[in-house]
Amino acid sequence: MSAGFGEDSPVDAITSRGRDWPCLQQFVVFLENKVGSLHQLLRGVERDDLKIIALSILDSADSAIARLITNNYERARELLIMTGLPFCEVEVIGVMLPKTDQPHVKVLGSLMSAELNVHYIYPLMYRRNGRGAMAVYVDEVDEALRVLKEQCHEFVTEDDLMDYDDLFG
Repeated sequence: MSAGFGEDSPVDAITSRGRDWPCLQQFVVFLENKVGSLHQLLRGVERDDLKIIALSILDSADSAIARLITNNYERARELLIMTGLPFCEVEVIGVMLPKTDQPHVKVLGSLMSAELNVHYIYPLMYRRNGRGAMAVYVDEVDEALRVLKEQCHEFVTEDDLMDYDDLFG
């Protein structure tokens, strides 16, 4: 992997598309806001032997948006295409929570120091060495990666999720 991020330090095209790229692929699935639509989506995902690593729901009177991260984004993408549900893919940054009294403040403080706008965060059902993790969505992904790396934050990659087998342990 490249030593840095951003315009000054280009990232190999192979790496940026590979599983060790320090971003996670999030699916944003558009659902009707009716009884059973979320259940049907999740049943389909879990029936296909995928593990849900993160889930966030936004709803309104007419529709709902499910943000979903799985342990295998390629299989999840194929499944979503087969369902015919409208969805898009968005890169989020998976960040390990540091060992500190205020881990969320530490991560978000790093981003704030670079004047980066955080649109949303939500927890990942992923643990490493007794520490949790979160998904972070920002406007400027490359700059956020650079700042977080400079501040010695650890990332969660697609490889980490594929190899993860301690979802409920």
